[in-house]
Amino acid sequence: MGNQVIKLSATAQEELIASYRAHSVNPPPHARFSAKTPQCVITVYNSGKVMFQGRDADTEAAKWGTSIKKEPSVPKNVLPEGFSDWSVIGSDEVGKGDYFGPLVVVAAYVPKEKIALVKELGVKDSKLLSDTEIVRIAKDLHVTITYQKATLHNPAYNKMQRTMTQGKMTAIAHNAALSALLQKLDATPDAILIDQFAEKNIYYNHLRSEKAVVKDDVYFSTKAEGLHVAVAAASILARALFLKEMDKLSATLGVTLPKGAGAKVNQVAADLILRYGQSRLNEVAKVHFANTKKAIRLSELKR
Repeated sequence: MGNQVIKLSATAQEELIASYRAHSVNPPPHARFSAKTPQCVITVYNSGKVMFQGRDADTEAAKWGTSIKKEPSVPKNVLPEGFSDWSVIGSDEVGKGDYFGPLVVVAAYVPKEKIALVKELGVKDSKLLSDTEIVRIAKDLHVTITYQKATLHNPAYNKMQRTMTQGKMTAIAHNAALSALLQKLDATPDAILIDQFAEKNIYYNHLRSEKAVVKDDVYFSTKAEGLHVAVAAASILARALFLKEMDKLSATLGVTLPKGAGAKVNQVAADLILRYGQSRLNEVAKVHFANTKKAIRLSELKR
């Protein structure tokens, strides 16, 4: 069993906690947060250190930083010099940590001659933008650049999750969006940059059963939104599409579905169970999240 420890800033800790919140468990002493996935246990200590334990400890830790147990090493995937000025397809996903709503992946192509224009539209790291700003910028991007979405709506997501991990589903969606976009384009991009959610070898291992796999000139990096505007654009478009789907689901159910995977989500899910029955969650939520069990318990208390 692997064991990795890294040190993160307060901001990075919050990002990590949000990412794993769906798998949260009671933290041990001197820790502020702990999560347990099928392959790894992640613990955030009050000191700012984060411990990863389990089969995928190395992979999960690599998403967030360098182990403080070893001498810093040269990153495996260093982008070429001048990469930010290249014509690039960026690919990113939204909804992976949200209980309600689909998983949305967008691959977006920003040719070098449009980089300045896309930045002028306000494109930057989506975490620095409000949802209102994201929707506005996405409307401009829709008529400015070429992109392709791959959406795993909740019924399909839940069916796939019975036989595969969320990481594999995410990889399949990225590959689908990239494949469709490359077929749509007249030009040939200089490179493809995927916002890294898994190590390169793991990503391609997830795709070993796919008929067509995009492999040429593909780079992977964490925090890729800051490395090329194409990834930032993809993230904004994916977020806008996710928000649109959440609005549709909310209208269908007659209740505003909250984002994330916190206590408010549990309350709303419990109310939905009481109103429509537990099976309805399969249509609007990622039912393998821990929120489902919490919602069931809450609904039983309310009966």
